[in-house]
Amino acid sequence: MAQATRITVGATANVPVAKVWKAWNTPDDIIQWNTPDAGWHTPSSENNLTVGGKFKHRMEAKDGSFGFDFEGIYDEVELHQEIAYTLSDERKVVTVFAEQDGKTTITTTFDAETENDPEFQKQGWQAILNNFVKYVESAN
Repeated sequence: MAQATRITVGATANVPVAKVWKAWNTPDDIIQWNTPDAGWHTPSSENNLTVGGKFKHRMEAKDGSFGFDFEGIYDEVELHQEIAYTLSDERKVVTVFAEQDGKTTITTTFDAETENDPEFQKQGWQAILNNFVKYVESAN
């Protein structure tokens, strides 16, 4: 099997890691920020943040033209530090949280899927991460 293309996105929130962690992992928060743009939304979210636990976030275009379940199983969970999981299509994702001076840098590295251009995927994941930062900073 060919080596998957790995993509990394990152952003820094002016919020302590404990608040970032909570907003990143709480379904009521996830449905507020998990979207690349105003044309999309996440109507439902389930999250069992434990090793072997499952998550499923339903992502849909608001016009009803497209939707999918973003789901996987957690491989590693280190409180306030790192989350690693395997998506339902076997791709690997790792997100690292690093706090310094009350600000938290979030870095996610993921295996690209093969249907869409890697740059398009990077832009989508970065847009969701940027939306998360706006959400967690406004909620703080």
